[in-house]
Amino acid sequence: MPAMTFTPGLAPPRPTVGFLLAHPAHFIALGCGAGLARKAPGTAGTLWAWVAWLLLARWLTPAQQGWLVAASLPVGWWACTVAARNLQTTDPGNVVWDEVAAFWLVLWLAMPMGFWGQFAAFGLFRFFDAAKPGPVGWADQLFHGRLGPAGGFGIMLDDLVAAFCTLLALAAWRFHFPW
Repeated sequence: MPAMTFTPGLAPPRPTVGFLLAHPAHFIALGCGAGLARKAPGTAGTLWAWVAWLLLARWLTPAQQGWLVAASLPVGWWACTVAARNLQTTDPGNVVWDEVAAFWLVLWLAMPMGFWGQFAAFGLFRFFDAAKPGPVGWADQLFHGRLGPAGGFGIMLDDLVAAFCTLLALAAWRFHFPW
C-alpha cells in the first residue's frame, strides 16, 4: 500500500474505509474501524476495546485473556508502525490500537468489576490518555516525531503508561474504599 500523500504543514488526510481495508496493519491499527470515528477516535477505540473485551471474556479463560493482551502488544507495535508510516504522520489520532491494547491490559488486571468499576476504569484511562499528566506526558514525548519502529513503539508506550496510571488509581481506590 503506497503512503497517502499530503502537503507538509497541513493536517494529514483522514483515513478512509479504503485505507482501513488496504492492509491488515491498517485494519488493526485503526481498531477494526473504530479509529474512523469523526470525533474522539481514541474514545471510540477505547469503547470498542471495552465491548470487545466483554464479548471475548465469555469464551476465554483469564490465562487466554493474558495471552491475548501479550499478543496485542507486538502486533500493535507493528500495525501502528505501518499505519503511521503510510499516513505519513508520527502519531495519527485515528490509530487507536494503542488504546485497545492498553485498555485490554487494564481490564485483564482489574477484573472482575461490575459496570461502575469498569466505567471508572474507562474514565480514568481516557483522562490519563488525553490529559497526559506526568509520566504519560513524558512517555508521549520520548519518541515524539519519529517514524518507523521507534515511532510505532512510542505510539504504544504512552497508552501503556496511561494504563499503568489507571491501574494505580484503581488500586488506591480499592485499598481505601473496598468494593
